[in-house]
Amino acid sequence: MRESVFKESQKFSQWWLWLLLLSLGALLFYTAPANLGALILLVVSLLFLVMRLVTQVDKEGIRYRFFPFIKRRYQWHEIASAKVVDYGFVGGWGIRLFTSYGTIYNVKGSKGLAVELKDGKKFCLGTQKPEELQNILSSILSKPSKNGN
Repeated sequence: MRESVFKESQKFSQWWLWLLLLSLGALLFYTAPANLGALILLVVSLLFLVMRLVTQVDKEGIRYRFFPFIKRRYQWHEIASAKVVDYGFVGGWGIRLFTSYGTIYNVKGSKGLAVELKDGKKFCLGTQKPEELQNILSSILSKPSKNGN
């Protein structure tokens, strides 16, 4: 029997984002004093280049990392609910605070894994594979756990 594991790694690959950053970089390079603006934009562009949202869901729990900022791991006994949702447009991509789903971590799209912990904290992890994630989640949550939860 195949083990139920969901893994996904996402990065900022939208063509329009890179076109915007390159255009602003060129503009700032020629207009900003001492090229300070261009340097700031270069740092921001490099940040977008290295940022990744990595999600893993398995029989142990949920792990995610929004490199280079956040790394978390929750076991199933800490989780009150987990479901795939369409959270709509939340004002952009990246880390979105104070939404009805708690903190949303996303790089594109509007679908994600909404999680509520038993302590009341909520977060949502964007996904480009909602059907696959739902199938794995259903498979894991339908199996009785060893600790009775």
